[in-house]
Amino acid sequence: MRLVIVGAGGHGREVLDIVEALREQHDVPEFAGFVADTVPAPELLERRDAPHIGALDLLEELDVAYTLGIGDGSTRRALDERLTGWNRTAITLVHPAATIGSDVELSPGVQLAAGARVTTNVRLGRHVHLNVNAVVSHDCRVGRYSTLSPGVHLNGSVTVGREVFFGTGAIVTPGITIGDGARIGAGAVVLDDIPGGVTAVGAPASW
Repeated sequence: MRLVIVGAGGHGREVLDIVEALREQHDVPEFAGFVADTVPAPELLERRDAPHIGALDLLEELDVAYTLGIGDGSTRRALDERLTGWNRTAITLVHPAATIGSDVELSPGVQLAAGARVTTNVRLGRHVHLNVNAVVSHDCRVGRYSTLSPGVHLNGSVTVGREVFFGTGAIVTPGITIGDGARIGAGAVVLDDIPGGVTAVGAPASW
């Protein structure tokens, strides 16, 4: 079975970095190309020798595995629901330069970019994305479609809801709970629980 990346913007091209690194180790299905309704910068795909093979509806008929090259969690959820309805299979991608400890559960669609670190007794929900150098420490639980931007650190026993977005360099101290749909600003330092649906910024973070 071949693999497609859904979404052809900047995040999708970063996902291609993971796919290419795994392909060098023969540890990923053959890459078929990008699937997207629009291509923001086709010349950048051409420079990567990465074809755009069609719009999303192509996947209703094309029997491939997929990974979501989309940064926004709610958009990932909507796409995943659509693709699951077409019986397409989400693949998990772990860059060779990422590390995973013991007793870790990576759900379908999870992506770990280069330098991502997951320690022990961690659970990452469906289509959770850890960007470069993001760290998830012991006993954390990260809900579906959440996004950790570069350099985010979740310390021990943090519970993250669904579709939570962490900006670059955010730090969450141990034992914190963050509700569904919250947004944590770049560089924020989270010392207290964050309710769902709010945007928390600053050090210490407030909303």
